[in-house]
Amino acid sequence: MYAVFRTGGKQYRASKGDTLKVEKLDAAAGDKVEFAEVLLVGDGASVKIGNPLVAGTRVKATVLDQAKDKKIEVIKFKRRQNYYRNRGHRQHFTLLEITGIASGAEKKAAVKPAADTPPQAKKATAKKATAKKATAKKATAKKSPAKKAAAKTSTAKKKATKKTAAKKTAAKSAGKASKE
Repeated sequence: MYAVFRTGGKQYRASKGDTLKVEKLDAAAGDKVEFAEVLLVGDGASVKIGNPLVAGTRVKATVLDQAKDKKIEVIKFKRRQNYYRNRGHRQHFTLLEITGIASGAEKKAAVKPAADTPPQAKKATAKKATAKKATAKKATAKKSPAKKAAAKTSTAKKKATKKTAAKKTAAKSAGKASKE
């Protein structure tokens, strides 16, 4: 059985007995730690993929050591500029030994299956559903008069502009007729 879990912004594949080097954890040597962010669990041909996590699954581990990694040299150099920087860095890490993978299926098997819901609970959920429908109808009813009022004002403005345009054209044609 193996699992893919997430810690320190990275993902690790682990199975029982493995030793892993992970980002530094706040735990002393000999402490037991659990990782709840399990993304995938595989057991032979069957694989459970989380969405995004596999519910109820945990990876259990024991801290073996807190240490520093190998030195990494960071060199910055620009030619003909008299610029040269040489720095070293040693990253902290935690060495873990995986002691087991506890899946959520084991816990679910121990719990009794839930009995049918009582009729009172069914009625309560039905009432909630009808209440939601009623509030949705009220919301749509409130919106429609506002839309109607906006439509009325826009048509009234259109009619007014048409009337003034008609008056102007009538005045122009009357003015031309009087000049002739």
